[in-house]
Amino acid sequence: MPKITDCCFEATGRTCIICDFSPPRSGQPELLNQANIDADFLSVAYNPGRSVRVNAPMLAAAIKQQVGKDVVFTLATRDMNKLALQSQLLGAQVLGLDNVIVVRGDPFSQRDLPLVKLVDDYRPTELIAAIAQMNCGVDFRDAKLGAPTDFCIGATVDLGRGIHREARLAHRKVESGAQFLITQPIFDPAEAFQFQEAYTEASGGQLGVPVFFGLQILEPDGVIFASVPQSVREELAAGRSGVEMALELHAKFQEARLHNIYLVPPIRRGGARDYAAAQEFLSAAKRI
Repeated sequence: MPKITDCCFEATGRTCIICDFSPPRSGQPELLNQANIDADFLSVAYNPGRSVRVNAPMLAAAIKQQVGKDVVFTLATRDMNKLALQSQLLGAQVLGLDNVIVVRGDPFSQRDLPLVKLVDDYRPTELIAAIAQMNCGVDFRDAKLGAPTDFCIGATVDLGRGIHREARLAHRKVESGAQFLITQPIFDPAEAFQFQEAYTEASGGQLGVPVFFGLQILEPDGVIFASVPQSVREELAAGRSGVEMALELHAKFQEARLHNIYLVPPIRRGGARDYAAAQEFLSAAKRI
């Protein structure tokens, strides 16, 4: 299975798009048809909304095997201890999965806490370092594995939390072993350059790993993962197509030489996704 770092713009000279994909709340096999999306990779999320959903690496493997799409799966530190996480990673490798994104996972609400407990045996940066160690053939107990793993490790960045703060955190993640980064959606390419400058300031060197900048297709009353400019909200409220607006922003990304894209399809209240809008965007983006 190809690694994201082998398919990114820096390696190929062409735009590379990772499309976000939510696991369903059912184990019905026909739901795999939703994954027929023409992105370079599908990024299988980890339990969106803190709800019971199909296990991310298992779903990623099924998409790869039955739909024929290249995938990356997400793994959260919130719900499993070190033994469970590293055992799941070995299982993912057996299933032919090589790309993983490490997140913490959204904190449980006060309503959740009587029903479920946080684990957080690792912080995300620690899990990144542990996977890098597994790639060298050693587990969390410093015992030798039967064979090294071969994961391409990704980490997340949310520029809405403060560009300089996130640049420092990104530097720690890269130092720990992250080989690519993805960001929450942005609406101005200038934020990407501000982040790159802040990273250089924090690290003393250039950002040497690919960054997939988030681009969300919006829809009225949809769930939004970032701060949206008022002008964008007004255009959406006036009836402008979210796909059309996303394509306009994509053209600005291209002009700014931001050729690694993390595409977020529309998210409706309740968690349903509009993958048809994502496919419409992808078909049109190929013609830009």
